[in-house]
Amino acid sequence: MPSAANQANRAEDAARMQTSIDGTRPQDASARQAPLDNTGPQEPIAQKTDADEPVPGSARDQAWEAQAQAENTPPPPEPHDTPTQPQQPLPDLRQGLPSTFDIEFGGRTRDAEQPRHPRPSEQTDGVDVTTTTPREDGDRGDRSYDRSAYETSLDRRRAQMANWLYAGILFTALTGAFYLSRPYNAREEVPSGLLPEDADGWSPGKLYARMRARLGNQMGYYTEPTFPKLLPEIPVDQRQPYTLVLSLEDLMIHSTWDRKNGYRTAKRPGIDYFIRYLSQYYELVLFTSVPLSMADPVIKKLDPYHFIMWPLGREATKYEGGEYVKDLSYLNRPLSKTLIIDTKAGHVRNQPENAIILPKWSGEVGDERTGDLVRLIPFLENLAAMGTEDVRPVLKSFEGKEISLEFARREQAAREQLAAQNAADSSRRPRRSLGSLSSAFGLGGAGGAAGGGGMVLADGQSVASGYAQGKTLSDQIREQGQKQYEAIEAQIREHGAQWLREEEEEQRKAMEVQVRDMKKGAFGWFGGKKEGE
Repeated sequence: MPSAANQANRAEDAARMQTSIDGTRPQDASARQAPLDNTGPQEPIAQKTDADEPVPGSARDQAWEAQAQAENTPPPPEPHDTPTQPQQPLPDLRQGLPSTFDIEFGGRTRDAEQPRHPRPSEQTDGVDVTTTTPREDGDRGDRSYDRSAYETSLDRRRAQMANWLYAGILFTALTGAFYLSRPYNAREEVPSGLLPEDADGWSPGKLYARMRARLGNQMGYYTEPTFPKLLPEIPVDQRQPYTLVLSLEDLMIHSTWDRKNGYRTAKRPGIDYFIRYLSQYYELVLFTSVPLSMADPVIKKLDPYHFIMWPLGREATKYEGGEYVKDLSYLNRPLSKTLIIDTKAGHVRNQPENAIILPKWSGEVGDERTGDLVRLIPFLENLAAMGTEDVRPVLKSFEGKEISLEFARREQAAREQLAAQNAADSSRRPRRSLGSLSSAFGLGGAGGAAGGGGMVLADGQSVASGYAQGKTLSDQIREQGQKQYEAIEAQIREHGAQWLREEEEEQRKAMEVQVRDMKKGAFGWFGGKKEGE
């Protein structure tokens, strides 16, 4: 009997398995063995008999039920309906996609703060299929890593080499500081900025002072002028006793740039007259803050006959406080007889008492400051012709005033004083007139104590005779200077073109000699090398 029951159970199981596999129900033997009738279309037997319906309680029936529940799931509530989950702002994608590192690797903390609720479709018979097993201690979320456990031998060698490098840098810095702060011996020249008592000793202050002085000397290569003496040594009897330093940019010329014409340079009206006239009294020096290689073509066109004796560029300036300074102490000329005319006070801040600051020339035709430079000629001429011992007190007397206007006022006062003296006693030569007129101009010179009777000008004219005619000393000096200027202009008109041709020919010959020497030196080097081989 048990065998018969077992056979019945196996038959029932086979029938159920067949139903779960193809969705058909078992038929009797006659139905299964009935021959197929191919005479016409047949209606599907499974649909007619509802044989495709899953068997209640089978796995297929459970899957269909779960799918139906998922399709009938109501939509989730709106964010404002859930007070415990406030709506988060949308990410700002203007700077790129936000990082997902925290979501990927810090998910455990986020999941702990905001537990995830499974959807109905993820629940089967009350079992949450999304539930995961809790992470073990030491999982990726809370694991603390030891960097040394992941270092390779190459990483350790690199770290060791870096440590040695840091130690070497520190040792070099300490050694260099000790070397720079060492005491000065008898053979070393002590810098001018170092106190004599700081040249020796081992106190921290003295060590720091010596190190700073030596570093200052090294930095001086970049901040100091190229030479300590910018002008050569020339005896006074072979040069003019006074030195006049002139700026270039916005004083003698004005440069502009536009997209149509590029760079254009305008020459100040009257600059030729200014240079050639004052070359009788001054050693002219051009001092510009641009590199001399850039200014040299402009200087050649500005002064083709070389009335300006010494051109100096940026290489001769001193760099202080982020600005190029024209330090007159490097000119190798006495400051008591040196003047500088510039358009920027910062350029002459080391010797402001020797400077005349003029407004910048804009280069425009109607600029009212165009004649400022020419209007200074009477003052500069009188300053040099009167033999002034120190120009700085004279410039101090004009401080806060426009020099050309103030000098014209003083000159007019001197003329009126001379006219009054001549009217008081026309038969007697005015004594001490030269000194009184010099004091009226604010000048003090060697001729002030000599009296006008013994003075004779370059053309042999007596100063006293000029006084008798009502001419002041500055008037007589100006007449002599004008005659000399006219003679210079006559020489230029007559021989100027020849001078320029001769200079060009000399430059060409000098260039040929230089090229020939260079070739000879190169061939000699190759020939010597060949002979040596």
